[in-house]
Formats: sequence, C-alpha cells, structure tokens
Amino acid sequence: MTAPLGRPARELTDEELEHQGTQAHATRNWVFLHGTAAQFATHTARMLELEQEYIRRFPKRTWQGSGGAPAAAGDEVEQMKAAIAGIVVQLQALLEITPVEPAGGDVPGDPVDALLRRVAEAPGGRMHKLVVHQAARELGISREKLAELYKGDPRLLDTEKGDRVITEAGKARIAAAAQ
Repeated sequence: MTAPLGRPARELTDEELEHQGTQAHATRNWVFLHGTAAQFATHTARMLELEQEYIRRFPKRTWQGSGGAPAAAGDEVEQMKAAIAGIVVQLQALLEITPVEPAGGDVPGDPVDALLRRVAEAPGGRMHKLVVHQAARELGISREKLAELYKGDPRLLDTEKGDRVITEAGKARIAAAAQ
C-alpha cells in the first residue's frame, strides 16, 4: 500500500495511540458507508496498525491479552489462527464488492452546479468536507474537478476548518444556471 498512514504507531506516545485508536473506531462507520474503496482500505490498515501497537503495549487490557487469566498451552496459536481467519473474512468481503456506477448521469444539468446547490442549501451555505466529498462522488465529480472548485479562479468553494463554504462566485454560478 502506498498511501501514507500517518506517523508509525510505534512512534506515538501512549496518549496519541489511545486518541488515534479512538478516532479510528469513531470514524469507521462513516468510512464504511461513505468512503471510497481506497479510503476503506487505508482506514482498515491504520486501524489494525493502531490496534496491534495497543496490544503490544498493553496486552492485559484486551481480550487478546487474556486480561490476566492464566494462559493455556496453545492459546497463542489459537489466537493467531482466529486473527488470520478474521483477516481472510475481511479480504473475501472486499473481493466480493460490486462496483457501483456514480449517479451523476441521473442528475439533470451540470453536476458541479448540483453540488454547489447542495452546499448553498445547507445551513449557512456550509457542509462538512466529508459530506461534500460524498456528494461529489454521488454526482460523478472527480477528485480533480472537485479540487478545481477550491483552487480555480474564481473560487466556488472555500475551506473553513472541516467545513466547505460556498463563495459569492459559487452563488453567482448557480443563480446564472437557474436562469
């Protein structure tokens, strides 16, 4: 995998490890429901890296570390077999995913205008960046085309922390398209 996963888990402080692990689990459902296959794969790899590092540092805090119960002979081997079986199930599920065509063809008019309208209609003319990216995928807008909305001249969307905000130029574009 060539996508960067952040700082290696072994280099994180205990506090950073716990925080990133909590964040990974908190965002799992969103990535599963709305992320791309690449985002899901990257998220899965990072989450597993964080979990393995947590088990290495704190073996007695998880079921994998037996929580202090006496280990029976062969328990480590059985735990490894169960872990590998779980990974195989995840890989098989990923292989069975049927690609879905973007819904962009079902949207009348320009998909960029449709995206700008969605942002404009959101409270305060702003949406969380992940919601904007999901809407862009639904409308069939490529990542490159979406990036142009932030970087082009004129800029049609601005970034404000985790939100994307429609600009005056973006409002003018959808007003012109409506006429």
